Amino acid sequence: MLSTMIDKLEMLIALSRERHFGRAAETCHVTQPTLSSAIKALEETLGTQLVLRGARFIGLTPEGERVLTRAKAIVAEARAMKSDVATAREGLAGTLRLGVIPTALASVHDYTRPFLARNPGVRLRVMSLNSHEILERLVDFEVDAGLSYAAADMAHDTPPGYEVLRLYNETYALVTRADPALPETLNWSQLDRFELGLLTPDMQNRRIMDRHLALAGMTLLPRIESNSIVALIGHVGEGRAATILPRRTAAFFAEGRGLACIPLASLEAASTDVAFILPPVGRRTLLLDAFVQSLI
Repeated sequence: MLSTMIDKLEMLIALSRERHFGRAAETCHVTQPTLSSAIKALEETLGTQLVLRGARFIGLTPEGERVLTRAKAIVAEARAMKSDVATAREGLAGTLRLGVIPTALASVHDYTRPFLARNPGVRLRVMSLNSHEILERLVDFEVDAGLSYAAADMAHDTPPGYEVLRLYNETYALVTRADPALPETLNWSQLDRFELGLLTPDMQNRRIMDRHLALAGMTLLPRIESNSIVALIGHVGEGRAATILPRRTAAFFAEGRGLACIPLASLEAASTDVAFILPPVGRRTLLLDAFVQSLI
């Protein structure tokens, strides 16, 4: 009975996330009629309408929104309990779900690879998300931890009770076409000689770049904007085109492409720490606790 109820709650969560009956059914690995029947059964059990229906999914009723909030917590607790029981019985096992900002994707394996090597029963799921999405997914129990910036740049982004485990300070490099005439290092104030491609303003990394440029007395309008580092790199290498990336990420993308990574002078006033953002202790599984201990 409990398992059946949790399955129905998972389907409600999937429907709210996908906003489409067919896609929600696919993510739950059931047919659309099965999902629709489960939602109707859940409504009958609770004695209230949860979903606004029309020719397509419209949304949740106010009662549905309240049930959704509790459903996320119930499903997360059920998953955590199942994971903890399996860990106690068989040793560390299960899937560790990490949300990672795009600029840290080239570094995340430094922290996960040793843990996976010591724990062969553990699986890893890495999702590329911006810093705001990571916090949303943490609150909604959709990721276990996030590799993101230590300080949210918008006050409402920081949920109470979450722990920040600082890992390293992010420094930057300009990525452009390799040329013997390029200097070994650059100051931020010298970037006006390049045609810049930067991440879009909704990305926290872009807002960090804008602050660095402002501290250097620069206001530059990028020629190219994208929420994809791959797209930016694809435009670099012709003429004066260039982009700014964290040094580790810059080196990863520049290798074998005839590109140069020129370190940019650090601006102490604009220091940026990268960290694992962790949920409150009471919400962590034994698997996440073990992973956190491996980082300390």
